[in-house]
Amino acid sequence: MFSDVWLYLLYFQAFVQQIFAPCKYREQLAMNSLDLDQFAGKWFFKAAVSLRDSDISKFRMFDNIFFTIQARSNTTLVLTGNMRMGDDCIKQNWTYHVQAGRDDLLLEGRPQRRNLLWSGMWANCSDCIVFQEIDPPLKETDSQDSLNRFLLYCRQKDVDSEMLTTFLRNSACSGLTASVTLPHEKEFCI
Repeated sequence: MFSDVWLYLLYFQAFVQQIFAPCKYREQLAMNSLDLDQFAGKWFFKAAVSLRDSDISKFRMFDNIFFTIQARSNTTLVLTGNMRMGDDCIKQNWTYHVQAGRDDLLLEGRPQRRNLLWSGMWANCSDCIVFQEIDPPLKETDSQDSLNRFLLYCRQKDVDSEMLTTFLRNSACSGLTASVTLPHEKEFCI
């Protein structure tokens, strides 16, 4: 009897919580406690979201993007981006470092930028990660970051459209209503 009452109370609590806090909880991954080798390999860019369209507008010029990540040490990741823009292929490298006592990655050449990693469960995808890039306000008097965007990456080139829908819906629930997904109409660059 007591277990039935307890079960109904838990069900009611979950129902009420969903009404007052309907957004899916985002789980940040603490970089200091992760094995960087688990991120090695290919990652396909699927979508970007932000509060402002200006934070993600540059992605609209691309047809497709994939990254190869290599763990160079216990504290360094090198990302090689292969981006298709029209008929052109663009290749670029970025180097990120894990720093003791911090939960973000430091991008070489941009020490002011915070780079956070979130679980792909935000998109209901165990083979996904969400990468957040944050630049501080341009002026000390500004209250809003000059850049704040979330980028969804997946291990698979082709994904279920429901996964993208879930990511966009959960993002919009948090006020991140500006979004872009790539058309993937052309071959990937190698």
